[in-house]
Amino acid sequence: MDVSSFVNTAIGWAGEYSWAVQVFAVVLATLIVGAVVRRTVLHFIERTRATHNLVDDALFSALHGPARGLVWLLGLTSAALIAGARTDAVVFDAIPVMRNVGVVWILTWFLLRFVKGYEDLYIADQHGRDERVDLSFVHAIGKLTRASIAITAALVALQTFGISIAGLLAFGGMGGIAVGLAAQDMLANVFGGVTIYLDRPFSIGDWVRSPDQEIEGTVELIGWRRTVIRTFDKRPLYVPNSVFTKISVENPQRMSHRRIKETIGVRYDDIERVPVILAEIREYLIGNSDIDESQTLMVNFNQFGASSLDFFIYCFTHTTVWTEYHEVKERVLLHISGIIAKHGGEIAFPTRTLHVAGDVHMAGLVAEEP
Repeated sequence: MDVSSFVNTAIGWAGEYSWAVQVFAVVLATLIVGAVVRRTVLHFIERTRATHNLVDDALFSALHGPARGLVWLLGLTSAALIAGARTDAVVFDAIPVMRNVGVVWILTWFLLRFVKGYEDLYIADQHGRDERVDLSFVHAIGKLTRASIAITAALVALQTFGISIAGLLAFGGMGGIAVGLAAQDMLANVFGGVTIYLDRPFSIGDWVRSPDQEIEGTVELIGWRRTVIRTFDKRPLYVPNSVFTKISVENPQRMSHRRIKETIGVRYDDIERVPVILAEIREYLIGNSDIDESQTLMVNFNQFGASSLDFFIYCFTHTTVWTEYHEVKERVLLHISGIIAKHGGEIAFPTRTLHVAGDVHMAGLVAEEP
């Protein structure tokens, strides 16, 4: 073979397989660009951690995976299109649709990561501050946003596949009635969860109870279908959200004060000491730093009991913490006991005096000498 034939053969071979060189170049460029994008995103992640802006932290953290995925998607689909131009394989005809769906999926992935990352950063950022974060409200907004992103992405993907969204929505409108009738309880629980998120009668960590049902404990989770309450004996109680739209719920966690309301009885022999005792108890409560004197404060003789002269104390503590309240109450009651004893009185206990008319003679009883 002479030189000219060899050159012609090489030129023909290069022209026939030039697409392979192009595919190789595209894949190589994809690898290089992917590595550059990865290092760039990591660099910005480190830079943004030094700032107090939560948005850029969540933005670049969310970009870490999706950015490389987008580079690989565009690079590999471009290489596939180059290869598909040299063949009549039907599989390559689906590359444009697959690329469009992939772009939608990667964009959805990025947005979901961004919303979740910002939600976590926002909650973590508030832990060192005095302001209280309503976790249930933050989680609710995050869930609603992520659900909206997912639904929108699904509709766009269906439209990309050539499925008419208008027809799908029309079918959903007709089928929604049947589905709604079949899932009444589930829908009621979902709307009950929405009501809880909007009205916020309680939040995660609150102590709640219901006078209508045997529900009492600490809220651990507020979901779309049910709320988890940890009872005081440490059992989990799973309450459907629809229940909270039908019952009354008390939230002692949000009380402004705790009340001390006690009735105390002294002996009938102490009737003359009662005014002095009450006056000193009243003075003690007014000067007690644990008691809020701006609230109702009463110390009054109440009634002639069966075996005691009853008076009551009625006041409010500053603290709302259950354990601290009982410590305050204990100190108050012990001090009142000391005031009664100081004036020569005694706290009465149930007694009965029997009055018999006339003389009583007890016959037949002879005392034995020891």
